[in-house]
Amino acid sequence: MYHPLHFFILACAFFFGSTPTRFVHSHEESGQWSCQPDPESQVTAEFVPGIVTVDGDGGDWRDINGFEFSLLPALDPDKENEYKGGKMNVKALHDGKDVYFMLQVDGDYVYSKGDNTKCPSVALMFQVGESATYHDMGGCKESADKCTSKSCRGHEVDIMHFSIGNAIPGRLYGGNPIDNRDGNGGDRFGHLVDLYAWNPHCRNLDGISPSGNDSSAQNNWKGAWWHSSLSKHTGFIEEDSPYSSSSEKGTYYFEFSRPLRTMDRLQQDAQFTIGQSSKFSVAFWYPVDGKPWHGSGHYSVSCDWVPIDISTSTSALIKTTSNGSWDATSAFALILSVLSLCFSVFIGYWVRKTKGEVPFTPMDRL
Repeated sequence: MYHPLHFFILACAFFFGSTPTRFVHSHEESGQWSCQPDPESQVTAEFVPGIVTVDGDGGDWRDINGFEFSLLPALDPDKENEYKGGKMNVKALHDGKDVYFMLQVDGDYVYSKGDNTKCPSVALMFQVGESATYHDMGGCKESADKCTSKSCRGHEVDIMHFSIGNAIPGRLYGGNPIDNRDGNGGDRFGHLVDLYAWNPHCRNLDGISPSGNDSSAQNNWKGAWWHSSLSKHTGFIEEDSPYSSSSEKGTYYFEFSRPLRTMDRLQQDAQFTIGQSSKFSVAFWYPVDGKPWHGSGHYSVSCDWVPIDISTSTSALIKTTSNGSWDATSAFALILSVLSLCFSVFIGYWVRKTKGEVPFTPMDRL
């Protein structure tokens, strides 16, 4: 009888490709890989505490600067095959404890309950090992039956993948007590999973490995999705599916958060440090013309790693707000100062005027 964790692995393999074998074959390019990334591509996560609620609503991010990227096929980044819906706007910030991401991309509303490949999907991938490459998902040369934490050491990448076929818009998914209790990066409720990989065919949920499972792992991600065509109210439930009319024009929003530092001790999570940069990428799947997507048929924001800077600076939004508060405080303090000065002058004048009327008593007579 299969252990429940086996089903997590099978589910993960399904969402990245129908079978592990098919996924491997789909990542074999016919020619030599070539890449010319935009040298100016980067994302900055500024320190902006207390303005974001992870619910998929992009309104919280209205005043946060985003970075626009063309979405090109990951295996053949040809401009002619760019995603027709438009560019992806990637926003990030941190509050000193957690890092937050907002992905915005235009697209007609499509949703097929229970079928992830007929719904949009997104993934974030981060470099963990120093030798981990963007291409080939870490770039370890070992085959599926030989890749281990030793043979592929240094090629680790951290992946968050969100497939929304069973996720209600506006609801929170990802790490939860039930799956984290089992010590893995799964999400049985909405498939917002936490994975690591050494290459496309050596990919597992956090805590699961070919050499044995480790119960210390957990899913550190939280996330939600939304589409601008959805009507806002107290909240959707599963019976409201498909939540909006098919083919409605609008924008998809995918919002995520994760601690800057996790308790990972297996080299499966990226660790972020304020004031330093990391490397990451974003993938996007969409059922073009209603056709189900397959694992390698995704778009990417770049053909190589994109730097993300966990900045120590505060955004202009906070500075503007703070300056407004400071102006009011300064004005009030100035008024108090002027009043105090006037009162002091009055007291000084009164004492001087009455100086002759105050009797002098020597100390030795007290």
